[in-house]
Amino acid sequence: MSPARQSHASSLLPSHWPTAAVLTAAPANRNPAAGHGQALQPMGSGRAGPSRRWERGAAMAALAVLALLLLAACGGPRAAGQKRKEMVLSEKVNQLMEWASKRSVIRMNGDKFRRFVKAPPRNYSVIVMFTALQPHRQCVVCKQADEEYQILANSWRYSSAFTNKIFFAMVDFDEGSDVFQMLNMNSAPTFINFPAKGKPKRGDTYELQVRGFAAEQLARWVADRTDVNIRVIRPPNYAGPLMLGLLLAVIGGLVYLRGSNLDFLYNKTGWAFAALCFVLAMTSGQMWNHIRGPPYAHKNPHTGQVSYIHGSSQAQFVAETHIVLLFNGGVTLGMVLLHEAATSDLDVGKRKIMCIAGIGLVVLFFSWLLSVFRSKYHGYPYSFLMS
Repeated sequence: MSPARQSHASSLLPSHWPTAAVLTAAPANRNPAAGHGQALQPMGSGRAGPSRRWERGAAMAALAVLALLLLAACGGPRAAGQKRKEMVLSEKVNQLMEWASKRSVIRMNGDKFRRFVKAPPRNYSVIVMFTALQPHRQCVVCKQADEEYQILANSWRYSSAFTNKIFFAMVDFDEGSDVFQMLNMNSAPTFINFPAKGKPKRGDTYELQVRGFAAEQLARWVADRTDVNIRVIRPPNYAGPLMLGLLLAVIGGLVYLRGSNLDFLYNKTGWAFAALCFVLAMTSGQMWNHIRGPPYAHKNPHTGQVSYIHGSSQAQFVAETHIVLLFNGGVTLGMVLLHEAATSDLDVGKRKIMCIAGIGLVVLFFSWLLSVFRSKYHGYPYSFLMS
C-alpha cells in the first residue's frame, strides 16, 4: 500500500476506535511481498486490563496493612496504660480490704492518705475522720465522736451488704499533720467524704455543729453522699434497764415499808416537784441532746478557749443545756418565793425577805437567760440588765 493510500485509509477509521490500537508503520522494507499485511499492529490491547487491576489490589492491601500497623502503634501504649491503671486499682482495693478485715476504721498517715485517698485511680469512696485523740490534746469531743464513728464503721464492716464501695478511715493530727495543712484544716473532729469520682463538694463535709456526731446521724449523711445505707447496730447498753430496775425496787421498797400508809402517793408537793424537774429538763434541750448527740463543749485549737454556748441558733452544746436548766430553775425558784411571800402565814419580816429574794432571783436569772438568747439569735434587739 502506498503512503498516500495508507494515509487515506487512516483517515477513514472511525473516531471511536480504541486508543490502545496504535497505528505503527512497518519497518522500512521496499519489498511489497515481505511487508504485505504487516503494516497495522494493535499494541497492548489484550493484557493491560488485568495488570492494572492486580496493581490496584496490591496497593489497597499495602494501605490496609499500613493502617493496621498505625492503629497498633497508637493503641498499644493506651491499652498498656489502661491495664497498668487496673493493676494499681486492684492492688489498692485489695490492700484496703485487708486492712478493713483487721480494723473497721483504717488509721492513715500522710503517705497512706495521699496514696489511697487522693491519688487516682479510685473507684471507691472513703469517709475520713480528722481528729486529735492524743491525751495531751485534751479533745473530749474527739473521743466522744470517735466512739460513735467506731460504731458506724463496725455496723458497716459486719453487715451482710459489706462491699469495697466504701471504706472508713481516720487521720490523727499527731500522725498526719501534713494532711491537715494540705486541706487547710484547723479544727477537729471533722468528717469528710472523698467520692469515687471528682473532688469533695461542699456537702461532702459533715456539719458536726448542726447534726451532732451520733452514729445514726452519720449514717444518714453517708447514705446521702454515697447511696450506701448502713443500719447502725449499737452494742447492748444495760444502763437503762438497771436504772429502771433500781427505780422499781425503790418504789417497791417504799410500798412494802409503808404498806399501811400510802398517803405519800397523794402528796401534791412531791408530784409538783417531779413534774417541775421534767419540764425543766425538756425545756432546756435534753431531748435534743439525746437525739442529736452534740459535744459537751468546744475548745478552740488555736487559742485554747472553751465555748460552752454555741454561737448558732441551729445547734447547742450539752453544757449549754445545763446552763439553761440552771437559769430556768433560778427563775422558777424566784417565782415560788414570790408566791409563798404573798400567800403564806409567816410574819411580815420573813415575807419581805422572801419577796426580795424572789424578785432578785427572777431578775438576775432572767437577764442571764435573755443574754444567752441574744448570743444565739444575732440581731435580737432586746436585753435586760446584761447585754
